[in-house]
Amino acid sequence: MKAFKPSLVTSLLIMGIATTGAAQAADWTGYTYSSVSTTAAVKGMQRIIDRTEAETEDLSITLHLGKTLQIASSDITQAVGNGFIDFSADLFFSGNVPIARILNLPMLIQNDEEWDKAYAAMSPYLTQGFAEQDVTFLGAYRYPQQVIFTSFEIDSLDDLESHKIRVTSPEQGAFVEAFGGSPITLSGSEVPTALERGVIDGVLTASAGGAKNWHEFLDYNYRLPVNYAYSAIIANTNAYESLNEADRETFATIIKEEASNITEAFLLDEQAQKESQGDAGMTIVEASDAEIVKAQEALAPFWQEWASEAGPEHEQALQDVLTALGK
Repeated sequence: MKAFKPSLVTSLLIMGIATTGAAQAADWTGYTYSSVSTTAAVKGMQRIIDRTEAETEDLSITLHLGKTLQIASSDITQAVGNGFIDFSADLFFSGNVPIARILNLPMLIQNDEEWDKAYAAMSPYLTQGFAEQDVTFLGAYRYPQQVIFTSFEIDSLDDLESHKIRVTSPEQGAFVEAFGGSPITLSGSEVPTALERGVIDGVLTASAGGAKNWHEFLDYNYRLPVNYAYSAIIANTNAYESLNEADRETFATIIKEEASNITEAFLLDEQAQKESQGDAGMTIVEASDAEIVKAQEALAPFWQEWASEAGPEHEQALQDVLTALGK
C-alpha cells in the first residue's frame, strides 16, 4: 500500500490540533507614565516584571517608559482596556474612574494608618470602576503627602490669601480657594519658569516629588498634609484572565508586595529630601494640630458637596470611607 504523505496544509492543521489547549506563553506590553527610569515607581515596576518572569510559568512583560508609546497620560486606562497595552501603572486614571478621586479629597486622610483604612474601604469601588473599563485593578502605590511649598514666608493657612498656587487637581484647587488663594494648573515642565517669573507663588507637592526638582525656587515648606496622590497598577482583563490560575495568583502576590515596597521607597526618599532641602536653607514649618483641624473643618463640606454632585454611588463610597476613618 502506498504510504500516506500529508500535504503542507494537512500538516499545519495537524500541528494546530496538537497544540490546541496547550498553555501559551504570554508576552505582554507594559507601560508606565514616568519617563525617568531611576524613580522609585519605575524601579518598582521593573522589579515586578523581573520577579514575574522568574516566578511565573508563562508570563513575560516588556516595560515601556512614559512618552515612548503614543499614549497620552490621561488615556492609559483606556489603552489597557482596549488591549493596546496589557499592563501599566497609571497615575492619571481619575478621568476614567472618577470615584477613585475620593482618596484624593483634601484633608480627608491625614496619615499612613488612615490611608490604609480608607484604601481598604475604597478597594471594592476601585475594582468595579476599572472593571467597567475592561481593566483589572491589581493594586496601588502612593506618593508622600502633598504639602505646601512657597516662595513667600508661610507659617499658617492664612498666609495663602491672595497667593497663586500651582495645583494638580480640582480637589487641590478647592483647598487653595478655601483659604483665599488662587489655584493655577500648569504642567510640571512649566513650573520652574512660572516660579521664576512670579506667575505662581508656590506649589502643592512632596519633598520627594516636585520639590526635588524645583527647590531652588522655593524658600518655604509648610508641612500641612493636604492630600495624597496614588498610582493604580492595572492589567487588561482579557489578558489577565487568560493566564493560568497559578500565574494569576503569583502575579497578584508580586504586585501587592512590590506596591508596598514602592510606597516605602517614596517615604524614605521624602525624609531624605526634606532633610537635604532644610540643610540647603529652606525654611520648614510643621503645621500645628490646631491648623490641621482648622483645615479639616473648612474642607469637610466640600467632601459632601463633591460626592453629592457626582452621584449616589460616590456618596455611599465617601460614607464608607468616613465610617472607616471614624469621621
